Amino acid sequence: MQDIKKASIVLDDGTVFHGKSFGYEASVSGEVVFSTAMTGYPESLTDPSYSGQILVSTYPMIGNYGVPRRAEKDGLSESYESEKIHVSGMVVCDYSYKYSHRTAVKSLADWLKEEHVAGIYGIDTRQLTKILRERGSMLGKIIIDGCGDVEMNDPNKRNLVEDVSCREVITYGNGGKKVVLVDCGVKHNIIRCLLKRGVTVVRVPWNYDFNTLDYDGLFLSNGPGDPDFCAVTVENIRKALGGDKPVFGICLGNQLLAKAGGAKTFKLKYGHRSHNQPVRQVGTDRCIITSQNHGFAVDNNTLGSDWEPLFINMNDGTNEGIRHKSKPYFSAQFHPEADGGPTDAEYLFDDFIKLL
Repeated sequence: MQDIKKASIVLDDGTVFHGKSFGYEASVSGEVVFSTAMTGYPESLTDPSYSGQILVSTYPMIGNYGVPRRAEKDGLSESYESEKIHVSGMVVCDYSYKYSHRTAVKSLADWLKEEHVAGIYGIDTRQLTKILRERGSMLGKIIIDGCGDVEMNDPNKRNLVEDVSCREVITYGNGGKKVVLVDCGVKHNIIRCLLKRGVTVVRVPWNYDFNTLDYDGLFLSNGPGDPDFCAVTVENIRKALGGDKPVFGICLGNQLLAKAGGAKTFKLKYGHRSHNQPVRQVGTDRCIITSQNHGFAVDNNTLGSDWEPLFINMNDGTNEGIRHKSKPYFSAQFHPEADGGPTDAEYLFDDFIKLL
């Protein structure tokens, strides 16, 4: 018989949902966001872009396929998107204590406990998501019985990129072409997608002046939080744009490239976090289904005369990528590497490699 403690999730408007604890027994706070993905919780939990956030899963049953083993190949995790869980807490409707999958070695609950991450289930996640959609992403906290209270913490008031970026230069592969990857919280599958296309990847910290390096192409990674905290990165990108070497950005990388080009960004009401966002390539009828995880977006109206939107979100019309009109610079707000998620847009890596 499981020894299950009562738990609650409290929003900053005073709304309270009561449930039960299934993770690490400690009260936590963060920004409460929701994802409509039906699968891929190991990948989502280890995505650095979720740093500082309490993740609500709209899919009702979570945990039924367990958690795969942690193993590395060439310095990269084989099953996860980073070296650890990055969410502050997890909220689900129905947690499955019994799991079954050929790759599973432990339960989701055991994994959360090992990595000191709170989890709560038995919550009406449909109602919680409706509140977040109507009022926007909100601050909140998970309170575990007997673990005391915590203050509301707004992760958007600190530089989350600094928390998740690598601390030193790391090199992967030995291909003929060299790609400098600015790590703002990179997902491992981005590096895998580059390596399988035969290039050397040089991963540098978010505030590293990569302009001192010799490289064939520049990659700007995904990452968490407000892009305004990355002024040093933007300035380094702006220097690179004075040349003509190819640049490709994903997610936060799209926002940083846009800011380097003179555009502005803004916070979305509740963000895009799912595996089913429809995106259309501007000027074509080509529509792709994408995986996304971001809370900020580029303001198309502030793009300079040398830039134009590359992709548009078909649900709300927001920017999903930009490109330079004459130089080999482009980006995507969504995740073309999409692990886990659809792989409709992985061709963008091929487009980038062809430019090198």
